[in-house]
Amino acid sequence: MITTIRNAKIYTCNEDRPWAESIAFSGDKIIYVGPEDACPKSDKVLDAGGRTILPGFVDSHNHPGMVCQSSWHITLPWVDHVDELLDFVRQYAKEHPKEEVPFLYFEYYPTTLFGEGSPTKELLDTAVSDRPCLCQDFGEHLHWVNSKMLECMGVTKDTPDPVPGLEMFVRDENGEPTGWVKEFAWIHFADKLFEAIQWEAPMTMTPELMEEFFEFTKTHGITGMGEGILEGEPQLASMAELDRQGKLNLYYDGAVRFWSIEDLPEKIAELKMLRDKYQSKHIKMDMMKLFLDGTNESGNSALLEPLVNDSTGTNYGEIKMDTKELKECFLLCNAEGVDLQIHMVGDRAFRVGCDAVESAQKEANEKGIRWEIQPIFAHCELVDGEDIPRAAKLGITINWTCHWAGGYFGTQAISLLGPERWHRMYRIKEFIDSGALVAFSSDVTTFYELRRRADPLLGIQVSHTRMDPEFPLDPAICPDGKRTPAGQELPLDVLIMGYTLNAAKQMHWDDLMGSLEVGKLANMIVLSKNPFEVDPLEIKDIKTEAVIFDGKALFGI
Repeated sequence: MITTIRNAKIYTCNEDRPWAESIAFSGDKIIYVGPEDACPKSDKVLDAGGRTILPGFVDSHNHPGMVCQSSWHITLPWVDHVDELLDFVRQYAKEHPKEEVPFLYFEYYPTTLFGEGSPTKELLDTAVSDRPCLCQDFGEHLHWVNSKMLECMGVTKDTPDPVPGLEMFVRDENGEPTGWVKEFAWIHFADKLFEAIQWEAPMTMTPELMEEFFEFTKTHGITGMGEGILEGEPQLASMAELDRQGKLNLYYDGAVRFWSIEDLPEKIAELKMLRDKYQSKHIKMDMMKLFLDGTNESGNSALLEPLVNDSTGTNYGEIKMDTKELKECFLLCNAEGVDLQIHMVGDRAFRVGCDAVESAQKEANEKGIRWEIQPIFAHCELVDGEDIPRAAKLGITINWTCHWAGGYFGTQAISLLGPERWHRMYRIKEFIDSGALVAFSSDVTTFYELRRRADPLLGIQVSHTRMDPEFPLDPAICPDGKRTPAGQELPLDVLIMGYTLNAAKQMHWDDLMGSLEVGKLANMIVLSKNPFEVDPLEIKDIKTEAVIFDGKALFGI
Protein backbone atom coordinates (compact mmCIF):
# COMPACT_ATOMS: atom_id res chain seq x y z
CA MET A 1 0.00 0.00 0.00
CA ILE A 2 1.27 3.46 -0.92
CA THR A 3 0.54 6.37 1.42
CA THR A 4 1.07 9.97 0.36
CA ILE A 5 1.18 13.06 2.54
CA ARG A 6 0.46 16.25 0.60
CA ASN A 7 0.08 19.97 1.33
CA ALA A 8 3.06 19.94 3.67
CA LYS A 9 6.19 21.95 4.34
CA ILE A 10 8.69 19.10 4.39
CA TYR A 11 12.18 19.88 5.62
CA THR A 12 14.06 16.87 4.33
CA CYS A 13 17.62 17.39 5.69
CA ASN A 14 18.72 16.37 2.17
CA GLU A 15 21.05 19.07 0.88
CA ASP A 16 20.08 18.35 -2.73
CA ARG A 17 16.37 18.91 -1.98
CA PRO A 18 15.98 20.65 1.39
CA TRP A 19 12.24 21.36 1.00
CA ALA A 20 9.37 19.42 -0.54
CA GLU A 21 5.57 19.55 -0.67
CA SER A 22 4.74 15.88 -0.70
CA ILE A 23 6.13 12.56 0.48
CA ALA A 24 5.04 8.98 -0.25
CA PHE A 25 5.97 5.71 1.41
CA SER A 26 5.19 2.04 1.04
CA GLY A 27 5.78 -0.40 3.87
CA ASP A 28 8.52 1.12 6.00
CA LYS A 29 10.39 2.90 3.16
CA ILE A 30 10.05 6.26 1.46
CA ILE A 31 9.39 5.97 -2.28
CA TYR A 32 8.91 9.63 -3.24
CA VAL A 33 9.81 13.12 -2.00
CA GLY A 34 9.07 16.17 -4.10
CA PRO A 35 6.36 18.37 -5.62
CA GLU A 36 2.74 17.29 -5.42
CA ASP A 37 2.16 17.18 -9.17
CA ALA A 38 4.68 14.36 -9.62
CA CYS A 39 3.46 12.19 -6.73
CA PRO A 40 2.87 8.48 -7.50
CA LYS A 41 -0.63 7.05 -7.53
CA SER A 42 -1.50 6.28 -3.92
CA ASP A 43 -3.86 4.04 -1.96
CA LYS A 44 -4.14 6.59 0.83
CA VAL A 45 -3.68 10.38 0.69
CA LEU A 46 -3.28 12.46 3.85
CA ASP A 47 -3.54 16.25 3.95
CA ALA A 48 -0.98 17.85 6.27
CA GLY A 49 -2.84 21.16 6.24
CA GLY A 50 0.31 23.13 5.52
CA ARG A 51 2.06 21.88 8.62
CA THR A 52 5.81 21.23 8.83
CA ILE A 53 7.25 17.73 8.56
CA LEU A 54 10.75 16.81 9.71
CA PRO A 55 12.67 13.55 9.86
CA GLY A 56 12.17 11.81 13.20
CA PHE A 57 14.53 13.17 15.83
CA VAL A 58 17.58 11.10 16.74
CA ASP A 59 18.73 11.74 20.33
CA SER A 60 22.34 10.63 20.13
CA HIS A 61 23.14 10.48 23.87
CA ASN A 62 20.50 9.63 26.45
CA HIS A 63 20.12 7.44 29.53
CA PRO A 64 16.88 5.45 29.47
CA GLY A 65 18.13 3.07 32.15
CA MET A 66 19.25 5.77 34.57
CA VAL A 67 16.02 7.68 34.04
CA CYS A 68 13.89 4.66 34.85
CA GLN A 69 15.98 3.80 37.91
CA SER A 70 15.15 7.28 39.27
CA SER A 71 11.40 6.67 39.47
CA TRP A 72 11.49 6.57 43.29
CA HIS A 73 13.53 9.76 43.79
CA ILE A 74 12.04 12.71 45.66
CA THR A 75 11.98 16.12 43.98
CA LEU A 76 13.40 18.99 46.02
CA PRO A 77 12.01 22.50 45.71
CA TRP A 78 14.42 24.93 44.08
CA VAL A 79 15.99 26.77 47.01
CA ASP A 80 18.46 29.60 47.54
CA HIS A 81 19.51 28.75 51.09
CA VAL A 82 20.68 25.55 52.78
CA ASP A 83 18.22 26.05 55.65
CA GLU A 84 15.31 25.90 53.19
CA LEU A 85 16.56 22.61 51.80
CA LEU A 86 17.07 21.15 55.26
CA ASP A 87 13.58 22.25 56.34
CA PHE A 88 12.08 20.42 53.37
CA VAL A 89 14.11 17.26 54.01
CA ARG A 90 13.25 17.37 57.73
CA GLN A 91 9.54 17.78 57.06
CA TYR A 92 9.47 15.06 54.41
CA ALA A 93 11.22 12.63 56.75
CA LYS A 94 8.72 13.48 59.48
CA GLU A 95 5.73 12.85 57.18
CA HIS A 96 7.24 9.66 55.73
CA PRO A 97 8.69 7.52 58.53
CA LYS A 98 11.54 5.07 58.09
CA GLU A 99 9.15 2.14 57.83
CA GLU A 100 7.53 3.76 54.79
CA VAL A 101 10.67 5.18 53.11
CA PRO A 102 13.83 3.39 54.36
CA PHE A 103 16.15 5.41 52.10
CA LEU A 104 15.58 9.07 51.25
CA TYR A 105 16.95 10.10 47.83
CA PHE A 106 16.38 13.78 47.01
CA GLU A 107 17.08 15.64 43.74
CA TYR A 108 18.23 18.39 43.04
CA TYR A 109 20.00 21.05 45.08
CA PRO A 110 21.72 23.96 43.26
CA THR A 111 25.39 23.18 42.67
CA THR A 112 26.17 26.72 43.86
CA LEU A 113 24.32 26.27 47.16
CA PHE A 114 27.51 25.90 49.19
CA GLY A 115 29.59 28.45 47.31
CA GLU A 116 33.24 27.43 47.39
CA GLY A 117 32.64 25.22 50.42
CA SER A 118 31.26 21.72 50.61
CA PRO A 119 28.38 20.08 52.49
CA THR A 120 28.97 17.79 55.46
CA LYS A 121 27.28 14.71 56.84
CA GLU A 122 26.82 16.43 60.19
CA LEU A 123 24.77 19.18 58.57
CA LEU A 124 22.48 16.72 56.81
CA ASP A 125 22.21 14.74 60.06
CA THR A 126 20.39 17.72 61.57
CA ALA A 127 17.51 17.03 59.18
CA VAL A 128 17.49 13.22 59.15
CA SER A 129 19.67 10.75 61.03
CA ASP A 130 17.49 7.66 61.49
CA ARG A 131 18.07 6.27 57.99
CA PRO A 132 20.28 6.79 54.92
CA CYS A 133 19.70 10.09 53.16
CA LEU A 134 21.19 11.42 49.91
CA CYS A 135 20.79 14.76 48.14
CA GLN A 136 21.93 14.97 44.51
CA ASP A 137 23.19 18.21 43.03
CA PHE A 138 21.78 19.84 39.91
CA GLY A 139 24.76 18.80 37.80
CA GLU A 140 24.18 15.15 38.84
CA HIS A 141 27.84 14.47 39.58
CA LEU A 142 27.87 15.44 43.28
CA HIS A 143 26.03 13.80 46.18
CA TRP A 144 25.56 14.86 49.79
CA VAL A 145 24.99 11.99 52.21
CA ASN A 146 24.38 11.71 55.93
CA SER A 147 26.28 9.71 58.54
CA LYS A 148 23.77 6.87 58.50
CA MET A 149 24.31 6.32 54.80
CA LEU A 150 28.09 6.17 55.18
CA GLU A 151 27.62 3.74 58.07
CA CYS A 152 25.29 1.47 56.09
CA MET A 153 27.67 1.45 53.13
CA GLY A 154 30.56 0.60 55.43
CA VAL A 155 32.57 3.56 54.14
CA THR A 156 35.25 4.77 56.58
CA LYS A 157 38.61 6.50 56.40
CA ASP A 158 40.12 3.12 55.48
CA THR A 159 37.81 2.56 52.48
CA PRO A 160 39.63 3.10 49.17
CA ASP A 161 37.94 5.38 46.65
CA PRO A 162 36.57 3.54 43.58
CA VAL A 163 38.52 5.85 41.26
CA PRO A 164 40.84 8.12 43.29
CA GLY A 165 40.39 11.77 42.37
CA LEU A 166 37.35 11.08 40.19
CA GLU A 167 34.81 8.66 41.72
CA MET A 168 35.59 9.45 45.32
CA PHE A 169 34.51 10.35 48.84
CA VAL A 170 35.69 13.81 49.84
CA ARG A 171 37.63 13.55 53.10
CA ASP A 172 38.77 15.78 55.95
CA GLU A 173 42.36 16.23 57.12
CA ASN A 174 42.16 12.93 59.01
CA GLY A 175 40.91 11.00 56.01
CA GLU A 176 37.35 10.69 57.31
CA PRO A 177 34.58 10.95 54.68
CA THR A 178 32.90 14.35 55.01
CA GLY A 179 29.58 13.33 53.45
CA TRP A 180 30.33 14.83 50.03
CA VAL A 181 30.58 12.23 47.25
CA LYS A 182 31.77 12.73 43.67
CA GLU A 183 30.81 10.93 40.46
CA PHE A 184 28.40 8.30 41.87
CA ALA A 185 31.12 6.69 44.01
CA TRP A 186 28.36 5.57 46.39
CA ILE A 187 26.88 3.27 43.73
CA HIS A 188 29.80 0.87 44.27
CA PHE A 189 28.51 0.33 47.82
CA ALA A 190 24.79 0.26 47.04
CA ASP A 191 24.41 -3.49 47.55
CA LYS A 192 25.91 -3.24 51.02
CA LEU A 193 23.63 -0.27 51.80
CA PHE A 194 20.47 -2.09 50.77
CA GLU A 195 21.53 -5.21 52.66
CA ALA A 196 22.08 -3.14 55.81
CA ILE A 197 18.59 -1.62 55.72
CA GLN A 198 16.92 -4.80 54.46
CA TRP A 199 15.33 -2.95 51.59
CA GLU A 200 15.98 -2.58 47.89
CA ALA A 201 15.12 0.42 45.75
CA PRO A 202 12.76 -0.22 42.82
CA MET A 203 15.60 -0.06 40.32
CA THR A 204 15.38 -3.48 38.68
CA MET A 205 14.55 -2.97 35.03
CA THR A 206 11.21 -4.27 33.82
CA PRO A 207 9.18 -3.41 30.73
CA GLU A 208 6.62 -1.77 33.00
CA LEU A 209 9.26 0.42 34.66
CA MET A 210 10.59 1.56 31.27
CA GLU A 211 7.28 2.11 29.52
CA GLU A 212 6.88 5.77 30.56
CA PHE A 213 10.29 6.66 29.14
CA PHE A 214 9.46 5.32 25.70
CA GLU A 215 6.00 6.86 25.78
CA PHE A 216 7.78 10.20 26.23
CA THR A 217 10.15 9.60 23.31
CA LYS A 218 7.23 8.56 21.11
CA THR A 219 5.14 11.65 21.84
CA HIS A 220 8.13 13.95 21.31
CA GLY A 221 9.11 12.56 17.92
CA ILE A 222 12.31 10.73 18.95
CA THR A 223 12.66 7.77 16.59
CA GLY A 224 16.36 6.99 17.17
CA MET A 225 18.57 7.02 20.26
CA GLY A 226 22.16 6.47 21.32
CA GLU A 227 22.85 5.16 24.82
CA GLY A 228 24.95 6.95 27.42
CA ILE A 229 25.50 3.89 29.64
CA LEU A 230 23.57 0.64 29.51
CA GLU A 231 22.40 -0.16 33.03
CA GLY A 232 22.84 -3.91 32.76
CA GLU A 233 21.26 -6.75 30.82
CA PRO A 234 17.77 -6.38 32.40
CA GLN A 235 17.49 -2.97 30.71
CA LEU A 236 18.15 -4.47 27.30
CA ALA A 237 15.86 -7.42 27.97
CA SER A 238 13.07 -5.02 28.98
CA MET A 239 13.56 -2.93 25.86
CA ALA A 240 13.49 -6.03 23.68
CA GLU A 241 10.19 -7.02 25.29
CA LEU A 242 8.76 -3.53 24.73
CA ASP A 243 9.85 -3.82 21.12
CA ARG A 244 7.97 -7.10 20.80
CA GLN A 245 4.92 -5.38 22.26
CA GLY A 246 5.21 -2.50 19.78
CA LYS A 247 6.02 0.02 22.54
CA LEU A 248 9.69 0.80 21.86
CA ASN A 249 9.09 2.74 18.64
CA LEU A 250 12.67 3.84 18.09
CA TYR A 251 16.04 2.54 16.91
CA TYR A 252 18.45 2.10 19.82
CA ASP A 253 22.25 1.89 19.86
CA GLY A 254 23.61 0.62 23.19
CA ALA A 255 26.88 1.33 25.02
CA VAL A 256 28.71 -0.67 27.71
CA ARG A 257 30.92 1.19 30.18
CA PHE A 258 34.52 0.26 30.99
CA TRP A 259 37.12 1.81 33.30
CA SER A 260 40.59 0.87 32.02
CA ILE A 261 42.53 -1.05 29.39
CA GLU A 262 42.56 -3.96 31.87
CA ASP A 263 38.79 -4.41 31.94
CA LEU A 264 38.12 -3.36 28.34
CA PRO A 265 38.45 -6.89 26.83
CA GLU A 266 35.96 -8.25 29.38
CA LYS A 267 33.52 -5.41 28.70
CA ILE A 268 33.80 -5.85 24.92
CA ALA A 269 33.00 -9.53 25.44
CA GLU A 270 29.95 -8.46 27.47
CA LEU A 271 28.83 -6.16 24.67
CA LYS A 272 29.14 -8.97 22.12
CA MET A 273 27.16 -11.31 24.36
CA LEU A 274 24.37 -8.75 24.64
CA ARG A 275 24.50 -8.18 20.90
CA ASP A 276 24.11 -11.89 20.22
CA LYS A 277 21.14 -12.16 22.58
CA TYR A 278 19.22 -8.98 21.79
CA GLN A 279 20.23 -7.47 18.45
CA SER A 280 17.20 -6.92 16.21
CA LYS A 281 15.89 -4.54 13.62
CA HIS A 282 15.49 -1.83 16.27
CA ILE A 283 18.24 -2.70 18.78
CA LYS A 284 21.99 -2.90 18.29
CA MET A 285 25.09 -2.74 20.50
CA ASP A 286 28.29 -1.26 19.09
CA MET A 287 29.66 1.36 21.51
CA MET A 288 32.00 1.30 24.49
CA LYS A 289 31.79 4.16 26.99
CA LEU A 290 34.58 5.74 29.04
CA PHE A 291 34.52 8.61 31.53
CA LEU A 292 37.87 10.33 31.02
CA ASP A 293 37.32 13.14 33.55
CA GLY A 294 34.61 14.66 35.74
CA THR A 295 32.84 18.01 35.51
CA ASN A 296 33.84 21.66 35.70
CA GLU A 297 31.29 22.30 38.46
CA SER A 298 32.76 19.49 40.59
CA GLY A 299 36.34 20.65 40.13
CA ASN A 300 37.46 17.32 38.69
CA SER A 301 37.54 18.03 34.98
CA ALA A 302 41.01 17.59 33.44
CA LEU A 303 42.56 21.00 32.80
CA LEU A 304 45.57 22.45 31.00
CA GLU A 305 45.92 25.14 33.69
CA PRO A 306 45.36 24.71 37.44
CA LEU A 307 42.11 25.39 39.24
CA VAL A 308 42.05 29.01 40.38
CA ASN A 309 41.02 28.13 43.94
CA ASP A 310 44.13 25.99 44.45
CA SER A 311 46.73 28.05 46.29
CA THR A 312 49.51 25.58 45.43
CA GLY A 313 48.93 25.88 41.68
CA THR A 314 49.23 22.13 41.28
CA ASN A 315 45.60 20.98 40.96
CA TYR A 316 44.88 20.37 37.27
CA GLY A 317 41.76 18.31 37.94
CA GLU A 318 41.57 14.58 37.38
CA ILE A 319 41.99 12.36 34.35
CA LYS A 320 41.29 8.64 34.18
CA MET A 321 43.93 7.68 31.58
CA ASP A 322 47.06 9.03 29.98
CA THR A 323 47.51 9.22 26.22
CA LYS A 324 49.32 5.89 25.96
CA GLU A 325 46.62 3.87 27.72
CA LEU A 326 43.82 5.60 25.84
CA LYS A 327 45.60 4.91 22.54
CA GLU A 328 45.64 1.20 23.42
CA CYS A 329 41.90 1.39 24.14
CA PHE A 330 41.27 2.86 20.71
CA LEU A 331 43.40 0.23 19.01
CA LEU A 332 41.58 -2.59 20.80
CA CYS A 333 38.16 -1.12 19.99
CA ASN A 334 39.22 -0.77 16.35
CA ALA A 335 40.36 -4.39 16.25
CA GLU A 336 37.01 -5.49 17.70
CA GLY A 337 34.94 -3.16 15.50
CA VAL A 338 33.25 -1.18 18.29
CA ASP A 339 33.05 2.61 18.54
CA LEU A 340 34.43 4.41 21.59
CA GLN A 341 32.37 7.18 23.16
CA ILE A 342 34.21 9.28 25.76
CA HIS A 343 32.82 11.65 28.38
CA MET A 344 35.25 14.58 28.42
CA VAL A 345 34.73 18.05 29.83
CA GLY A 346 38.06 19.79 30.43
CA ASP A 347 40.57 21.06 27.87
CA ARG A 348 43.29 18.63 28.99
CA ALA A 349 40.89 15.71 28.55
CA PHE A 350 40.12 16.87 25.01
CA ARG A 351 43.79 17.19 24.14
CA VAL A 352 44.63 13.77 25.56
CA GLY A 353 41.70 12.33 23.61
CA CYS A 354 42.88 13.87 20.34
CA ASP A 355 46.49 12.81 20.96
CA ALA A 356 45.34 9.25 21.63
CA VAL A 357 43.25 9.09 18.44
CA GLU A 358 46.08 10.55 16.37
CA SER A 359 48.60 8.11 17.83
CA ALA A 360 46.27 5.13 17.38
CA GLN A 361 45.50 6.03 13.77
CA LYS A 362 49.20 6.47 13.03
CA GLU A 363 50.07 3.07 14.53
CA ALA A 364 47.22 1.36 12.69
CA ASN A 365 48.37 2.91 9.42
CA GLU A 366 51.99 1.86 9.99
CA LYS A 367 50.86 -1.72 10.59
CA GLY A 368 48.53 -1.75 7.59
CA ILE A 369 45.45 -2.00 9.81
CA ARG A 370 42.29 -0.37 8.49
CA TRP A 371 40.85 2.31 10.78
CA GLU A 372 37.11 1.62 10.95
CA ILE A 373 35.72 2.95 14.20
CA GLN A 374 34.32 6.33 15.09
CA PRO A 375 35.70 8.19 18.14
CA ILE A 376 32.86 10.08 19.82
CA PHE A 377 33.78 12.88 22.22
CA ALA A 378 30.79 13.85 24.39
CA HIS A 379 30.41 17.32 25.97
CA CYS A 380 33.76 19.01 25.14
CA GLU A 381 32.79 22.00 27.27
CA LEU A 382 36.21 23.62 27.59
CA VAL A 383 38.58 23.19 24.65
CA ASP A 384 41.75 25.07 23.76
CA GLY A 385 41.28 26.95 20.48
CA GLU A 386 44.28 25.22 18.88
CA ASP A 387 42.66 21.83 19.45
CA ILE A 388 39.22 22.60 17.99
CA PRO A 389 40.21 21.91 14.32
CA ARG A 390 41.66 18.52 15.29
CA ALA A 391 38.22 16.90 15.57
CA ALA A 392 37.54 17.34 11.85
CA LYS A 393 41.07 16.30 10.87
CA LEU A 394 40.94 13.11 12.95
CA GLY A 395 37.36 12.13 12.12
CA ILE A 396 36.15 12.65 15.70
CA THR A 397 32.42 13.13 16.21
CA ILE A 398 31.51 15.80 18.76
CA ASN A 399 28.39 15.03 20.77
CA TRP A 400 26.78 18.12 22.27
CA THR A 401 23.86 18.40 24.68
CA CYS A 402 21.88 21.31 23.28
CA HIS A 403 19.86 22.30 26.33
CA TRP A 404 23.05 23.08 28.27
CA ALA A 405 23.99 25.94 25.94
CA GLY A 406 22.12 28.66 27.83
CA GLY A 407 23.97 28.09 31.09
CA TYR A 408 21.94 25.23 32.56
CA PHE A 409 24.66 24.49 35.16
CA GLY A 410 24.87 28.10 36.31
CA THR A 411 28.04 29.87 37.36
CA GLN A 412 29.52 27.47 39.92
CA ALA A 413 32.47 26.69 37.66
CA ILE A 414 33.66 30.32 37.73
CA SER A 415 35.01 29.82 41.25
CA LEU A 416 37.05 26.86 40.00
CA LEU A 417 38.03 27.83 36.45
CA GLY A 418 38.06 31.60 36.78
CA PRO A 419 36.04 34.01 34.61
CA GLU A 420 38.25 33.80 31.50
CA ARG A 421 37.86 30.04 31.05
CA TRP A 422 34.19 30.06 32.04
CA HIS A 423 33.37 32.69 29.42
CA ARG A 424 34.94 30.66 26.61
CA MET A 425 33.17 27.36 27.26
CA TYR A 426 30.62 25.74 24.92
CA ARG A 427 32.24 26.80 21.59
CA ILE A 428 30.32 24.24 19.58
CA LYS A 429 29.84 26.51 16.56
CA GLU A 430 33.61 26.57 16.04
CA PHE A 431 33.66 22.78 15.77
CA ILE A 432 30.92 22.97 13.13
CA ASP A 433 32.67 25.76 11.24
CA SER A 434 35.87 23.69 11.20
CA GLY A 435 34.06 20.84 9.44
CA ALA A 436 33.64 18.41 12.35
CA LEU A 437 30.62 16.14 12.53
CA VAL A 438 28.53 17.38 15.46
CA ALA A 439 25.57 15.35 16.74
CA PHE A 440 23.04 16.60 19.28
CA SER A 441 21.43 15.02 22.31
CA SER A 442 19.58 15.60 25.58
CA ASP A 443 21.67 13.46 28.00
CA VAL A 444 18.99 13.33 30.70
CA THR A 445 19.42 10.93 33.61
CA THR A 446 16.26 11.23 35.74
CA PHE A 447 12.51 11.48 35.24
CA TYR A 448 12.76 15.03 36.60
CA GLU A 449 15.01 15.94 33.70
CA LEU A 450 13.20 13.82 31.14
CA ARG A 451 9.90 15.61 31.63
CA ARG A 452 11.44 19.09 31.69
CA ARG A 453 14.50 18.97 29.43
CA ALA A 454 14.46 16.06 26.96
CA ASP A 455 12.26 17.55 24.23
CA PRO A 456 14.60 18.15 21.25
CA LEU A 457 12.72 21.35 20.46
CA LEU A 458 13.73 22.80 23.83
CA GLY A 459 17.34 21.91 23.13
CA ILE A 460 17.11 23.46 19.68
CA GLN A 461 15.74 26.71 21.13
CA VAL A 462 18.42 26.95 23.81
CA SER A 463 21.35 26.33 21.45
CA HIS A 464 19.78 28.72 18.91
CA THR A 465 19.40 31.56 21.43
CA ARG A 466 22.09 30.68 24.06
CA MET A 467 19.44 31.50 26.70
CA ASP A 468 17.81 29.08 29.12
CA PRO A 469 14.08 29.80 29.61
CA GLU A 470 14.00 27.95 32.94
CA PHE A 471 17.35 28.93 34.46
CA PRO A 472 18.39 32.38 33.18
CA LEU A 473 21.93 33.48 33.94
CA ASP A 474 22.81 36.28 36.33
CA PRO A 475 22.72 39.54 34.28
CA ALA A 476 25.72 40.77 36.25
CA ILE A 477 27.74 38.01 34.57
CA CYS A 478 25.96 37.83 31.20
CA PRO A 479 24.29 41.23 30.73
CA ASP A 480 22.27 40.32 27.62
CA GLY A 481 21.15 37.03 29.16
CA LYS A 482 23.07 34.97 26.62
CA ARG A 483 25.68 32.39 27.58
CA THR A 484 29.09 33.60 26.48
CA PRO A 485 31.15 33.66 24.32
CA ALA A 486 29.36 35.86 21.80
CA GLY A 487 28.52 34.54 18.35
CA GLN A 488 28.03 30.90 19.35
CA GLU A 489 24.30 30.75 18.58
CA LEU A 490 23.66 27.83 16.23
CA PRO A 491 21.53 28.27 13.08
CA LEU A 492 18.27 26.34 12.97
CA ASP A 493 19.23 24.29 9.94
CA VAL A 494 22.42 23.17 11.71
CA LEU A 495 20.46 22.28 14.84
CA ILE A 496 17.86 20.23 13.00
CA MET A 497 20.61 18.49 11.03
CA GLY A 498 22.44 17.70 14.26
CA TYR A 499 19.31 16.19 15.78
CA THR A 500 18.58 14.10 12.69
CA LEU A 501 21.13 13.22 10.00
CA ASN A 502 24.32 13.97 11.95
CA ALA A 503 23.06 11.99 14.94
CA ALA A 504 22.25 9.12 12.58
CA LYS A 505 25.78 9.34 11.16
CA GLN A 506 27.22 9.02 14.67
CA MET A 507 25.49 5.66 14.98
CA HIS A 508 26.14 4.50 11.39
CA TRP A 509 22.43 4.74 10.61
CA ASP A 510 22.55 7.49 8.00
CA ASP A 511 21.72 5.01 5.24
CA LEU A 512 18.46 4.29 7.07
CA MET A 513 17.33 7.51 8.73
CA GLY A 514 18.10 11.12 9.55
CA SER A 515 16.77 12.59 6.29
CA LEU A 516 13.66 12.16 4.19
CA GLU A 517 14.94 10.56 1.00
CA VAL A 518 13.85 7.76 -1.30
CA GLY A 519 14.96 4.41 0.09
CA LYS A 520 15.23 5.54 3.70
CA LEU A 521 12.88 4.63 6.53
CA ALA A 522 9.54 6.41 6.70
CA ASN A 523 10.32 7.94 10.10
CA MET A 524 8.92 11.47 10.28
CA ILE A 525 7.14 13.89 12.56
CA VAL A 526 4.47 16.54 12.01
CA LEU A 527 4.90 19.77 13.98
CA SER A 528 2.24 22.23 15.09
CA LYS A 529 4.33 25.17 13.81
CA ASN A 530 7.31 25.74 11.55
CA PRO A 531 10.45 26.33 13.69
CA PHE A 532 11.87 28.51 10.89
CA GLU A 533 8.89 30.87 11.15
CA VAL A 534 8.16 31.28 14.87
CA ASP A 535 9.80 33.60 17.38
CA PRO A 536 13.04 31.86 18.44
CA LEU A 537 11.92 32.06 22.07
CA GLU A 538 8.79 30.05 21.21
CA ILE A 539 10.41 27.05 19.52
CA LYS A 540 10.10 25.05 22.75
CA ASP A 541 6.31 25.50 22.60
CA ILE A 542 5.98 23.74 19.24
CA LYS A 543 4.19 20.43 19.64
CA THR A 544 4.80 17.12 17.89
CA GLU A 545 1.31 16.48 16.55
CA ALA A 546 1.95 13.24 14.68
CA VAL A 547 4.66 10.61 14.38
CA ILE A 548 5.18 8.04 11.63
CA PHE A 549 7.62 5.26 12.51
CA ASP A 550 8.61 2.53 10.07
CA GLY A 551 5.76 3.70 7.83
CA LYS A 552 3.11 3.35 10.56
CA ALA A 553 1.31 6.22 12.27
CA LEU A 554 1.93 6.07 16.02
CA PHE A 555 -0.53 8.89 16.64
CA GLY A 556 -1.95 12.03 15.07
CA ILE A 557 -2.62 10.82 11.52
